[in-house]
Amino acid sequence: MASELARAWVAGWVASRATAAPVEERWGLRIEVGHPKQVTRHVLFDTDGNTVRELAGTITAPTTWIKAFVEPGRIAPHLSPADWTQDIPGFLMATDLRPAAVSTPDGYTLSSETTHGVTRVRILAPDGSLAARGQIAPTGATAVVDQVETDPAHQRRGLGTVVMRSLGNTALDQGAGTGILGATIEGRALYESLGWTVRGPLAGFIYRAAGA
Repeated sequence: MASELARAWVAGWVASRATAAPVEERWGLRIEVGHPKQVTRHVLFDTDGNTVRELAGTITAPTTWIKAFVEPGRIAPHLSPADWTQDIPGFLMATDLRPAAVSTPDGYTLSSETTHGVTRVRILAPDGSLAARGQIAPTGATAVVDQVETDPAHQRRGLGTVVMRSLGNTALDQGAGTGILGATIEGRALYESLGWTVRGPLAGFIYRAAGA
């Protein structure tokens, strides 16, 4: 998988989450997220076992994450199972963005707002509750889709498709031509139905610290 695509995903993720800029490290990128559930994120481009063990040996803060564009089995043997928890495996996906018609189901309301370059789309149910949402961060030629979710009570009504198409149109309007995202197993089917393709695996591990 091209490192350019991976780096573009990191750039968009950072913009979407409004974190500090990534710092170049010998093995990849370090992002100071500053969230209780994720204090720091290490994105590995070098997944050699010695490199992984060396990095893990420097980590002491719980809720530090490691992300890598490989199958989890490439990383897991080099991390202590007493200290590290494996995140649900994911996928790096991409697509060529194209204009798409957006039609919201009867009774639902679609809205969007852009702040600091990040566009957030929300779909409200007839009772005014949040039914679905997502956001996108264009960073030039690429745009990263992030935090797409549909409330379980409103699933199977096409709301995810509405969110994705609306975000894609926004990115095109801002000059992006390629969409990128990190998908869960559940989200992959939706994205593939919209023309997105898997470009590589996405493994994640969370440092818990034994006894913490």
